[in-house]
This record gives sequence, structure tokens and C-alpha cells, in this order.
Amino acid sequence: MEVLYEDNHIIIVNKNCSEIVQGDKTGDKPLSEIVKEWIKEKYAKPGNVFIGVTHRLDRPVSGVVVFAKTSKALSRLNEMFRVGDVKKTYWAIVKNNPPFESQTLKHYIYRNEKLNKSVAYDHPRSGAKEAELSYKLLVKSVHYNLLHVNLKTGRHHQIRCQLSKIGCPIKGDLKYGAERSNANGGISLHARSIEFIHPVSKKQISVTAPVPADDKLWLDMEQSAINL
Repeated sequence: MEVLYEDNHIIIVNKNCSEIVQGDKTGDKPLSEIVKEWIKEKYAKPGNVFIGVTHRLDRPVSGVVVFAKTSKALSRLNEMFRVGDVKKTYWAIVKNNPPFESQTLKHYIYRNEKLNKSVAYDHPRSGAKEAELSYKLLVKSVHYNLLHVNLKTGRHHQIRCQLSKIGCPIKGDLKYGAERSNANGGISLHARSIEFIHPVSKKQISVTAPVPADDKLWLDMEQSAINL
């Protein structure tokens, strides 16, 4: 487990694309439990360890995840995420060229819970929620492009759904139009960074997650972006 930041109230880790943040019907051990075990072992804690889930990433997505280590931090972080006081940025690798080098996308997303899939519409529709993000083309290569995405709202599969809507499905994301899967079973969407005011100390927290180290394309894209 890669810990990116830790103090008495929060711990921030770099999630692998195969991990689930919180327990689900698969019965697989969630990242929240892995973090608990890590803390228990590191600090030799005799009793139960408190870990609160503040937000989630889809299972095939990698990157920054924030957990609360105290109930005070959990309640405050939950409210910060709810009102949009947490800035989240993502990197996405797509095959097709986006229509513009930078653009703000506004759609209405309808979630089909039965299929665990969302659909983006251009106009309001019953049951659909407004969704907004902005993207910028960071790196353009022969076969793939790297997009920097700022998420304004947090809808179900929002980035995957909206990028697919403009003809840029994320690499490996078969559910939203990619031609083939990735070798590791994940998709090329990475929660790159997160910024917020610490819920207790009130200091500025800014954390960046390195891209998956076992993926050469990700490493090449990251190096190209750094060299810009």
C-alpha cells in the first residue's frame, strides 16, 4: 500500500485499479480494511482501528483516496465533499482526439442501476442529474492522448460517461466504448491529485498520486506531462 500523506486525523493512499474502496457484494477485502490493518500493525494498536470512508473511486480507477482516522475528521470531510470544498483532478488516457484542446462539458446523466451504467444527455430528462467537468489536452501522441480533467460534480461514472459522449472513451473502458480491455483489468483513469483545507488543523493539503508503476504507457505519459 502506497501512503501519500498521513497525520492524526487523515490518511491518503494511492489506490490500485484492482481495489475496491469499501466492501461490496463481491466480498473482496476493501481498501478501507487494508488501511486499518496497516495502521494497526504500524502503531501496534491493541483495539479496533477507526477508518472512515470519505469518498470513493470506481474499482477499475487508480489514484488518490482520502480516509478519515477520527470521527471528527470524517464528519467534516463528508461535508466538504458534499459542498464541493475539495478539488479533485484526474488524468485520463483516451485514443481519439477530443473535439477541442480544452472544453467544459455539461450534460444530464441518468444512472441505470440495473446495468450499473450511466448515460449522458444533452438536455434535461426525468431522473437525470446535471453533470459538469472541464478537460484540457495535456499530451498528444501517435496512438493516445492524455487529458487533465477537473471534476465539478460527482455523478456516477461521470468522467467515463461524459468523455465517451464526446467520442473519447477511456482506454480499457469496455463499458463506455473502448475497443479492448487493459491487461491489468483496469481502465486508464487516474485520480491524479486532491486539494483541500485540513478539516482539523486548517492547513492546506495538496497531494499528487504517481501513475501506476507497472504501466509503461502511463509512465511515458506522466514523463511527457512533467516535461511540458
